[in-house]
Amino acid sequence: MKTVYFKALPYEKSLVTLALESGVDGVIVDPEHVEDVKALSRVEALTPADFTAICLTAKADEEQAVTCLMAGDKVILTKGWEIIPVENILAQSTGLGVEVDNLDQARLAAGILERGVDFLVVNPEAAPELKTIVQEIKLSQGRIELATATITAIASAGLGHRVCVDTMSVFKSGQGMLVGNSSAFTFLVNAETESNPYVAARPFRINAGAVHAYALMPGDKTCYLEEVTSGREVLIVGHDGATTVATVGRAKVEVRPMLRIDAEIKATGQKGAIFLQNAETIRLVHPGGQPVSVVTLKVGDDVLVNADAPGRHFGMRIQEQIKEH
Repeated sequence: MKTVYFKALPYEKSLVTLALESGVDGVIVDPEHVEDVKALSRVEALTPADFTAICLTAKADEEQAVTCLMAGDKVILTKGWEIIPVENILAQSTGLGVEVDNLDQARLAAGILERGVDFLVVNPEAAPELKTIVQEIKLSQGRIELATATITAIASAGLGHRVCVDTMSVFKSGQGMLVGNSSAFTFLVNAETESNPYVAARPFRINAGAVHAYALMPGDKTCYLEEVTSGREVLIVGHDGATTVATVGRAKVEVRPMLRIDAEIKATGQKGAIFLQNAETIRLVHPGGQPVSVVTLKVGDDVLVNADAPGRHFGMRIQEQIKEH
């Protein structure tokens, strides 16, 4: 996750308050205002002296930036940076930051060479867009390619321990977690965003499946659902493939009646399965983004899944011949 600082120079309390409420990681102020920031929130209060500021005007400036980064300095490229010089620096070192004046610049900086700079310094000019910048830069995990799979079997699977992931975020219809029997075939399990006559919507919750299931996590990792605990970040995926992260408030593991649901991607023949609680509130997602309850789901229905190459060790991607049933 990238770091976002707000540059409160000159100091203005209303802008600092906005920055803190927006969720920045730190505020850059003059030395005489460091204690003022610390009195408002538990965030980093930094000064310009904590950084090496470089204005890119010539090749020598690139070389200076690389030298400073290699020496462990926190380097900021000031206003006027361009993509090619930043690419050259990123190709040789890490720890680079840039100043940004608006959301478009922030998006650009975050995506250079597909990994982006390590931190952003948001200038006061960008204050109207600050909340959006922080949310996009800190929460977005890029996009995941989703495929359409056809349901081939639905069967009762007896009782089992299932995991409800209750987060500190509120989701929209068509958002949820990617979960499955195999890390190579995960189903988009919709959050409990839909109301019904018996239970109110709980849009912070994903009733994600059985304890043994794999869940896709931030940073191209996986974990077992049983390992999801309070305070951990989980990957949230929308029906359009857009991703974000959410922090777990609690995970509830309880014994419930379960269903086994099997599906196949017809175009490739890849197959997968998932165990979900047998209840109306648990839903997969149709390709158009509409949630579908496991109670009304039928063989032949299409749902969204993520297909991947098999092979994980402690959640990390590895090259290994593996077969999961």
